[in-house]
Amino acid sequence: MSAGGEAGLHVGIIMDGNGRWAARRGRPRLAGHAAGARAARRAVEAAPDLGVDILTMFAFSSDNWQRPSSEVGGLMRLIARTLRREAAACAREGARIRVIGRRDRLPAQVLAAVERAEAATRSGTRLEVRIALDYSSREAIARAALSIDRAERRPDEALDRALGRLTDEGRTRPVDLLVRTGGEQRLSDFLLWECAYAEMVFSPLMWPEFTPADLAGALAEFARRERRFGALPAA
Repeated sequence: MSAGGEAGLHVGIIMDGNGRWAARRGRPRLAGHAAGARAARRAVEAAPDLGVDILTMFAFSSDNWQRPSSEVGGLMRLIARTLRREAAACAREGARIRVIGRRDRLPAQVLAAVERAEAATRSGTRLEVRIALDYSSREAIARAALSIDRAERRPDEALDRALGRLTDEGRTRPVDLLVRTGGEQRLSDFLLWECAYAEMVFSPLMWPEFTPADLAGALAEFARRERRFGALPAA
């Protein structure tokens, strides 16, 4: 929830372009991911004052396991280190960390860091930082669908609750604004159910280049749009 107690915006971010950012500078891809972690920290710091109360960030997709083992290993170490470093700061600032996605394939050090970060920030109410880690929206929807009763009178609501149970949230919260950096224009299996009516902003900037001012610009663009949810435009 926002500081004033009213529901703010749910913003999803596909943090794309770390590797390309590094390559353009003649640096290893992992240097780009480290720069991306710093950009994520800036976004988390800026989000509450921009009216955001849920920020869902795509850190590692289930398809990313196909990358070279050296990059995957480096990414896992970076994620564990970032979670350990940022948990105390998030707790001080009233931000709650919640990780969504599979946990059974995470290395032990990453899983331990996830559990400690979630426990340390559990009382945060100013901002919920959801980190999608080993995450596939299609897999989550399929798992949720298999768990609901076929006799449900409102299968959409039942599926919504089932998806929420996968992350201990009770039910999902629709995404208001989806931002993707890196110049690509696709969802890449990220929050497909939650983004049914999301407004989308695609930025040509690589993620390490994306600043709080760019996030504010995306939110300003969101504010200019008319959201009709299938209805007719206002007279």
